[in-house]
Amino acid sequence: MASHSSMTLGKAANMLPRHSAWHTACLLLLYSICAVLPATAWAASCITQSQMKANERDNLSTAARAMVDEVQKGNVQALRGSTIPSLAADFGGIESSANGLKPLVQRATITIDSMYVLDASTETSGAVRTDFYCGTPLVVVNLTNLPPGRYALTILHATGVAQPQQISLILVETADDHWMLGGFFSKPMVQAGHDGLWYWSAARKYEQANMKLDAWLYYRMAADILEPVDFISSPNLERIQHEVDSARPDHFSDTEPLMLDAQGSAFKVTIISTTTVFGSLDLEVHYAPDAAQAALLHDPPNARKQVTQVMTALLALHPELHDAFHGIWVQADQGSDSVFSLELPMDQITGNTMLLPATASNSGAR
Repeated sequence: MASHSSMTLGKAANMLPRHSAWHTACLLLLYSICAVLPATAWAASCITQSQMKANERDNLSTAARAMVDEVQKGNVQALRGSTIPSLAADFGGIESSANGLKPLVQRATITIDSMYVLDASTETSGAVRTDFYCGTPLVVVNLTNLPPGRYALTILHATGVAQPQQISLILVETADDHWMLGGFFSKPMVQAGHDGLWYWSAARKYEQANMKLDAWLYYRMAADILEPVDFISSPNLERIQHEVDSARPDHFSDTEPLMLDAQGSAFKVTIISTTTVFGSLDLEVHYAPDAAQAALLHDPPNARKQVTQVMTALLALHPELHDAFHGIWVQADQGSDSVFSLELPMDQITGNTMLLPATASNSGAR
């Protein structure tokens, strides 16, 4: 999983937007947990919440709630004690995620959205991929490099707070019939004040108005919010992904960056996505400056002028962006580093923007 809200043009053009690092702790280390698994053999299968026996449902629900309760309390050591040994030995990622999540969910009401018991007891050890087909309508869970054993996926909602969150846990059943934590994932249920269904509806309206870039980006936001983890699929998720694919503007290639022409300069845009890092919904744009462009980025007035040219060129190509976003955040990248960045509201992006007091610096700050 990716680390913050962004989407790469080119070879990774179909990636979904990313969230901040603690939002998604992709720490599924199931390949090294054989020692804690029971020896009982079953056919590979999936049992949904409604199909479980009452005691099985209660045991799984109690274990999942207890783990989220430790996150709410900030008791990461207790959470670590409920984690499979291989993951507990390298607990830094989950600890960081739990600590970041605590202030968001501390006073939240926790409800269980769905639970699945995933039985792979008879799978060949080290199978490249194991598919679990769950319930009606069909939900498919895909896990890779899975040792034989019994697992569970639980999806919980933390609501009644300013920033509702969905928390997904992979649990592993031990030889003595206990559930232990084997993977921890979380992401917001709302972005810029709206949920995934709102963005899905808005995307369709933009598409009907032939505002394809707005539609594409909003479809992507809807898909990202509505998809709790990237190894699960359902008819609704497949439907929205189809709409994502069909709305993509033709000039957004799978293999080439987007080239923007601005006042005689050509800018190589590598990422166009969405962000709420400044509170409102902004467009996030990254570009790779050539040598001459990079030289100008060391002088703040020239750097501001350059990134503003990127903004105005993009708006000239897609004026519909004015209607869908609060502003644009442009970052000039060299390798993995942002050497200059600037965020401006739409109503401040004009040909004379470079004459306004500068608020950006060549250190990558806003």
